[in-house]
Amino acid sequence: MPVSPSAKDGLALRYYDVTSTDGTRLRAWTNDVDGPTVLLCNGLGTNPFAWPALLDPSCGVRVISWNHRGTGGSARPADPEAVGVEAFVEDAIAVLDDAGVDACVLMGWSIGVNTMFETAVEHPDRVTGLFAVGGVPGDTFASMGAPMLIPRPCRKPIAVNMARAFKFAGRPLHAIGQRLPIGPVTYEVLTHSGFMMPTPDPATTRRAIKEFLTTPTDWYMHLALHSSLHLRVSLRNIAVPASFVAGKFDILASSHDMKTASERIEGATYQELRATHFLPMEKPDEVHEALLTLLDRVPE
Repeated sequence: MPVSPSAKDGLALRYYDVTSTDGTRLRAWTNDVDGPTVLLCNGLGTNPFAWPALLDPSCGVRVISWNHRGTGGSARPADPEAVGVEAFVEDAIAVLDDAGVDACVLMGWSIGVNTMFETAVEHPDRVTGLFAVGGVPGDTFASMGAPMLIPRPCRKPIAVNMARAFKFAGRPLHAIGQRLPIGPVTYEVLTHSGFMMPTPDPATTRRAIKEFLTTPTDWYMHLALHSSLHLRVSLRNIAVPASFVAGKFDILASSHDMKTASERIEGATYQELRATHFLPMEKPDEVHEALLTLLDRVPE
């Protein structure tokens, strides 16, 4: 059943429900814009407001996407263990099927890049191009912490153990997050912390953060720990146009690992921006332009 959002902010955004293969109800969304269709595999637990350029009615790209299981209005699965990248691939195909899309370009951000590449390997007939933003094709947790000079063998154990600790402390952390005022002061502190940089649209950024904080911390870390089990995807059979856009200061997805991944796909392009992990919010115009450039390379 369609869910109508408020139109007073002028954003192109409509929510609706999709049922995945295992019966899990997903809250899907689209911008309903005229243009080539792109399936967005979003960052873990994130929401449409992380992509302000794609919510512009004049963006020229029809986006379809969904919120991860147990986040943003999507239901938790009957089997709480069905939340890894393999389940996200099933959700991606369900969203495509519901939209009547046989094949299109897939774009991913963060863990969504894992989902995107796994979908391309498992369902190559559904994919006409790949656009990776701030993410690597598998084994994401081994890519974390590169700008902090954490030795590669230590990255995944540190990241996984941090996720376990946050999951254990989930309830009080979520209570704090729910009470945190997401106003100009919080925005200024966060975007000058080194974790994130200032964005050209602070109001939409605050909205994205506020939506993100609605997910219980223990459930989010449950999703993250299951996502950490997804290993690196073989790229040898990827034969569609591909582009990688990395943040130079990204502590969650190594730009070096993104560059070497791009080099393993014939004809793939790589672009590095002066940004952190949050490129869609920090550099929306540059990321959007890179997407349009990729779409120009995809045969009709």
